[in-house]
Amino acid sequence: MFEAQFQTFEDPEGGVALTARLSAFREELLRRQLTGFVIPRADSQQNEYVPPSDERLAWLTGFTGSAGLAVVLTDKAALFIDGRYTIQAAKQVDTSAWSIESLIEPPPESWLTAHLSPGDRLGFDPWLHTSAAAERLAKACEKAGAELVAVDGNPVDAVWTDRPAPPLGPVKIHPAQLAGESEADKLARIRTDIARLKVDALVLSDSHAVAWTFNIRGADVAHTPLPLSYALVPKDGRATIFIDHRKLSNSVRDHLEKNATVEEPAALMGQLAELAQTGAAIGLDSATAADALSRLITTEGGKPVRVPDPVAMLKAVKNAAEIAGTRAAHKRDGAALAKFLAWVDREAPSGKLTEIDAVEALETFRRETGALKDVSFPTISGTGPNGAIVHYRVTRKSNRRIEPGDLLLIDSGAQYEDGTTDVTRTIAIGQPTEEMRDRYTRVLRGHIAIDRAVFPDGVSGAQIDAFARQFLWHAGIDFEHGTGHGVGSYLSVHEGPARISKLGTTPLKRGMILSNEPGYYKTDAFGIRIENLELVVEKAIEGAEKPMNGFEALTLAPFDRRLIDADRISKQELRWLNAYHARVREEIRPLVDEATKVWLDAATEPMTHKR
Repeated sequence: MFEAQFQTFEDPEGGVALTARLSAFREELLRRQLTGFVIPRADSQQNEYVPPSDERLAWLTGFTGSAGLAVVLTDKAALFIDGRYTIQAAKQVDTSAWSIESLIEPPPESWLTAHLSPGDRLGFDPWLHTSAAAERLAKACEKAGAELVAVDGNPVDAVWTDRPAPPLGPVKIHPAQLAGESEADKLARIRTDIARLKVDALVLSDSHAVAWTFNIRGADVAHTPLPLSYALVPKDGRATIFIDHRKLSNSVRDHLEKNATVEEPAALMGQLAELAQTGAAIGLDSATAADALSRLITTEGGKPVRVPDPVAMLKAVKNAAEIAGTRAAHKRDGAALAKFLAWVDREAPSGKLTEIDAVEALETFRRETGALKDVSFPTISGTGPNGAIVHYRVTRKSNRRIEPGDLLLIDSGAQYEDGTTDVTRTIAIGQPTEEMRDRYTRVLRGHIAIDRAVFPDGVSGAQIDAFARQFLWHAGIDFEHGTGHGVGSYLSVHEGPARISKLGTTPLKRGMILSNEPGYYKTDAFGIRIENLELVVEKAIEGAEKPMNGFEALTLAPFDRRLIDADRISKQELRWLNAYHARVREEIRPLVDEATKVWLDAATEPMTHKR
């Protein structure tokens, strides 16, 4: 009945295969006269999702998380991960061959300084590291008396005999009615920023920036409609886009050639070299541009200038067409979610459903809309103790039965042509405990506090992050991830530069879309997370002396009333909850079947204080 077409549940390879790979890799390093090598989880553009041909870290270590880095030395090897992946890494990686270390504090450079010896030669692929990352590695080597060596050709690729070919997903034009702005107008705005940055040209090293600028989408990586590509935009003259011609139909090529010269990717380095030879100052995105680009520009006599990619901010502020499309996408997604949540309530108490069953059902309900292009990330479906793993991905081996007394945490999203969604709901299976209700209510209050926040222009995500945590702090608890991230318009579900976290220093601007997802995780017991997407909007306040902003919830899905202790929330919070549920009922009810309508009416029934 249900199936998943956009995600799989296979366990990564392990055991003998990984041992043999590590041994072969060390032999390759010896052949190249390298003492060690750094393997990041990255492609040449630092994408979150990378094509199979760039999954070098997973192939060598078995670790499949979306962030990490490995260092292989002659006699030791280490995998560096952040707190989201502690449990996952311990299960996937052979700890007799690899030590598991912190990616954040202390950073990998500290480990390198401690384990490298004078005269060692540490290799790295300059296409897989930014210049800032390469500089940190170089300093670590210098402290140890070692040398950092930029390699020509990645040694992982030399021993990865069945490495997949690079992707050739077909490129499509993103319709003008959904993009809301022409390529010519976008290029004009980019050139205004080029003038402000005082550079002669700007390299678009992020495929998201290229896709947004030229109103195209692709299929080169999972879950994000990216056409892997580069572009070079001079301050004067015609832009050039570098993309494999095999991805382009005649109509797409004609579309691109209206505003840019179209070249093969191999031509990028030659054009950069020619420009650099004139002494040009060339802007490179400090977050995504490969160190190889900076090295070439410097070698050829140019001036590489590290800048925040101006397209990132332009892209983050959605125009009227993108906002309208996103609202439509969330309404469609809300109907699919209502059907799914009703199905869970009906079927899960039997104890026969599994985490995979839930993933397959939700994706199927979304596909039945007729508009689903992909999921926006692999669905997190964690019941009981698996729900406490923040970035849990169910496999056939880890798949757990959903049992009465569990909390089921479902974090999922969809890619529709008119918008990208991301939503988390935590569902009680049977009767929840008082501890579960207390923690859920605290998380919900934090969620409501973010949604109700009012703040002046210029405020950043770091300044409101604590709003989501305050009620957890009162109980001496917290969550170890950011409260929210930016979201694209039929692009990445994790989009910069704005975010709601202690590290979120980018001002929040009207038109930005961010997630609001506080949580609580009790190790080996249960996890709770509540997530809506929020649109930054103007807030009209009588007598205000500054322009004021707030949020509009885009996600339309009920919260589990069984987990809410209404007597522990304020009158204002209760009013917000009932108003939100009334809106969900009003907008979603006409879109669902009769059985789901009955469930939805009950799920959105107003709550009252009992005392």
